[in-house]
Amino acid sequence: MSPCPDAGLSCRLPLNLWPRLRNQIENPPGLIRFSAVTKQGIFLGDPFHIDRVWGPDERGRLRARLEISDQVWTPEQLEARPASLRDVEVVFSTWGMPHLLPAQLEALPSLKAVFYAAGSVRAFAEPLWERGITVFSAWTANGVPVAEFTLAHTLLALKQAWTHVRTLREARSPKAWAHLPMPGVYGATVGILSLGVIGQHVAGLLRPFDLRLRACDPFFDPAKARALGVELCSLEALFQECDVVTIHTPWLKETEGLVTGALIRSMKPGATLINTSRGAVVAEQEMIAVLRERPDLTAVLDVTHPEPPAEGSPLYTLPNVLLSPHIAGSCGMEVRRMAAWMAGEFENWLDGRPLHYAVTREMAARMA
Repeated sequence: MSPCPDAGLSCRLPLNLWPRLRNQIENPPGLIRFSAVTKQGIFLGDPFHIDRVWGPDERGRLRARLEISDQVWTPEQLEARPASLRDVEVVFSTWGMPHLLPAQLEALPSLKAVFYAAGSVRAFAEPLWERGITVFSAWTANGVPVAEFTLAHTLLALKQAWTHVRTLREARSPKAWAHLPMPGVYGATVGILSLGVIGQHVAGLLRPFDLRLRACDPFFDPAKARALGVELCSLEALFQECDVVTIHTPWLKETEGLVTGALIRSMKPGATLINTSRGAVVAEQEMIAVLRERPDLTAVLDVTHPEPPAEGSPLYTLPNVLLSPHIAGSCGMEVRRMAAWMAGEFENWLDGRPLHYAVTREMAARMA
């Protein structure tokens, strides 16, 4: 036994138990210790979209790791250059992220990274890259609902759902469907135009079904295609041999008008074209002409060019066109996924773990 080593008190406690007792006194159960917050961040952009995308859970994750308030800064406020911004190292944003002018960027001299909880960064990233600021994007998260939307419409297309709905409404007879071709899901062939992140995700979602997957992507590794369960083919074969063709090609100068009227005209009887990429990838007037000639074909268009279609466009009235207002991407609570992925990437960045969603100038040139 030994006298108590603290404050001159004496007690009959074995000496080797004193360190354990001290630890329990200084660190009682349930006490959570936080490391000092050293980094500062801000929300920047459109308040409406930031409030919609960055929910309470995602903001809570940020607050646990850095100093950040709910205030949403605008470019005009940056130009005032308040002293409170000079230590900001991280910006969080989403749709409505501004293209910052030099005077506005000078208000953020310590800025190191921008975490963009949305898709394409082309509209604002160039001045950030020029200053060596890393830009992260949730474009892969935004692609998840696009692939899900595509899956749903592919399965409906293979059952000729929209054609049957239209025919039944017009004929008002349950026997109206009897003469219509219907590939069904079993043994059908689905074609994917471009195997980017979304195209690959579509392939993954379709793999459990008893159908054949084909894809046209001249830059995709054939070994990776085989691993995905996808057979690569030419653009012409894709349209001629598939019951459904779904477009996931990015809009680049080289891809404008890639899907011509001749390709659409070559599609099988009762085939369906799905476009959730960009309207400019399709030669729209040629497509309209073919859809007038071929009422057996169906076009599911979530995107057009221009968007929305011009007033009086036949796309509003053609019976074999299913037109939706660019809803395949993140909507409703799906937008929170983008913020959650960016919060996770921020934590990776802060902790020095591998990063997954940084976008370079070279990558952006090839992305949708």
